[in-house]
Amino acid sequence: MSRTTAPYITSWSAELEVPSKVVERPGFGVGYANETFGDRDARGVLWQRPGVRLGVGKPEFGKVHPLRQRRAMRKLLCQVCAEPADRNDDGVLWLLRDHEDDWPGWPDGMACTEPPVCVRCVAVSLRLCPALRRGAVAVRVRQFAVAGVHGALYRRGTFGPAAVEEVNLAYDDPDVRWVVASALIREFRDCTVVPFEELT
Repeated sequence: MSRTTAPYITSWSAELEVPSKVVERPGFGVGYANETFGDRDARGVLWQRPGVRLGVGKPEFGKVHPLRQRRAMRKLLCQVCAEPADRNDDGVLWLLRDHEDDWPGWPDGMACTEPPVCVRCVAVSLRLCPALRRGAVAVRVRQFAVAGVHGALYRRGTFGPAAVEEVNLAYDDPDVRWVVASALIREFRDCTVVPFEELT
């Protein structure tokens, strides 16, 4: 990509969510009243229905497009240019908000919703991502299993299912059938923090 105006995973103002009624599927959790085959991932989890109009309108920095995030995480694509993320013997490259003081060994064991990056998009990410401007760390990750989803958890309500909170849930959690997902999660193991100078 020669000129990046917004990262690949960024939502655009024309990508309005498709109006959808969430209903209970007895014994199965939630679904859409007019559900189609493409509304669920390979593990049966229901996903948001965003419009798909990449590049139309204005980029909404800080708002991630659920389907592009899922694709980038699944295929390990750069979140900025959608080309393959950088990988070497130390692992796949991620840019993360700096939370090194959160626990010893951070980010080992972290649940991550941000897709990886390629080396040439590091500077663009640091410039365009509002969260990274508050402090960023480059990390190589050797193990990054798909672990679950982030999304809105629904519960039975008087007039049908109602969203009660945003959650991160593992795919093997029984509550995952009550989620409308908005992001795929990978769990990090065997991580190495990389100085930015090594990436230039």
